[in-house]
Amino acid sequence: MSESPALPARGRVGVMLPRDLPVGDVLPFARRAEELGFDQVWVVEDLGWRGGVAQAATVLASTTRLTVGIGIMPAGARNVCFAAMELATLAQLHPGRVIAGIGHGMPGWMRQAGSWPASPLTLIKEYARALRLLIAGEPGPANGRYVRCEGVVLTELPDTVPPVVLGVRGPKSQAVAGEVADGLLLAEPAAPAYITASLDNLGPAAPANPREVVVYDAAAVDDDEEAALARVRAALEAVGEPEWAAHIAPLPFAGELRAHRDASPDARHFAQTMPAAWVRQLSIAGTPAQARAAIDARHAAGATSVVLAPAGPDALTALDSLARALPHQP
Repeated sequence: MSESPALPARGRVGVMLPRDLPVGDVLPFARRAEELGFDQVWVVEDLGWRGGVAQAATVLASTTRLTVGIGIMPAGARNVCFAAMELATLAQLHPGRVIAGIGHGMPGWMRQAGSWPASPLTLIKEYARALRLLIAGEPGPANGRYVRCEGVVLTELPDTVPPVVLGVRGPKSQAVAGEVADGLLLAEPAAPAYITASLDNLGPAAPANPREVVVYDAAAVDDDEEAALARVRAALEAVGEPEWAAHIAPLPFAGELRAHRDASPDARHFAQTMPAAWVRQLSIAGTPAQARAAIDARHAAGATSVVLAPAGPDALTALDSLARALPHQP
């Protein structure tokens, strides 16, 4: 049996490896992130792009210090036994450097792939519980409605069990994360008010077992605040759509934002014409000092890791500017 998951380190700052990064830039991006002092690199697994486990394995093997998070692996996409084997192997080969994000997946994508269950909530609850038991060396639990791994035991186990966080939005799913996971991953935008609301849904944690709370946000840093805000707007085009309602509802301007989206002819117009004050709340953008303050606000709201998603056409170049917002930078 392996050790319990390592306690989450507070105040971490990571960077997202963009899904559309040219393949020749993937490893330079990860290595440069490590050189610049980022604590984490998060890879994404969106249908039709690149696989999360393959990206994570390659980044881990090409760096020495970074923690690598997978955000997220859809529960309906992989048999839990084989997902547990993949994650346990990553964590065995790269001790203490893996975080596994599990989620429902986007409904449209999962339906297209034939993997959307009648009860997504039941699936993710059964899946997360079984996954955590398996990678800790425990026998698989009794068979459920969707997950069947009763009695399965992994032979090869990591010394440190990787945390399993749920990348979910809705209050019911976040409550399930509080029951069966090591924490929560919040997709962008993750304003402090949304973090607070999500933690309320998650419920109280035992003092001896603090949770990982990973948050994503579109990010741009520039000595010219207006240039940074302009660069990040395109990344906010989706936030007025219904799927993002949970992110917006806790914000004081939620009603105004919905009205602005209803009055806009399309998502691009919506993002390009929203007030700058909203852009500041919905992203980590501005001068290095402003971006650092936005990161600090998310940590103060309860995030253990703040992950910056580079905005703009050149993610590799953006890394250097984003690093100016790291706490250790002048």
